[in-house]
Amino acid sequence: MTDANTFISEQQHIENLASQLSMSPQTLAQLHEYGVSISQSLKLEYFFYTDAQSKALSLSESLVKLGYTSELGQLEDEPGIYLITGWSTPTQAASDKINEWTALMCSLGFKHDCEFDGWGTNPDQ
Repeated sequence: MTDANTFISEQQHIENLASQLSMSPQTLAQLHEYGVSISQSLKLEYFFYTDAQSKALSLSESLVKLGYTSELGQLEDEPGIYLITGWSTPTQAASDKINEWTALMCSLGFKHDCEFDGWGTNPDQ
């Protein structure tokens, strides 16, 4: 049974983790097309959503402790929904490293009742 104040259930977390892990190889393939090698490390831009400022702040604090930048704000077009975004420290552009990082982000989000909504990067860093 899900608490009424829960933004992401355990089942949603499991499904999101599988979805995120399935998308990472496609994103990496595009980066490799742009000349990024698997030995290269890039800062990754991340995105999380949640339904309470306190949850967003808690996640943001945890991300900053990892050495990441973090910003949060309420969505204008969806009142009551918060976006947490920022940049990671450099992460190696190899599939195993990206999958480890993606799993960490999904778990960290779930711990703070936030949903990890994926990542992106700029190949020209």
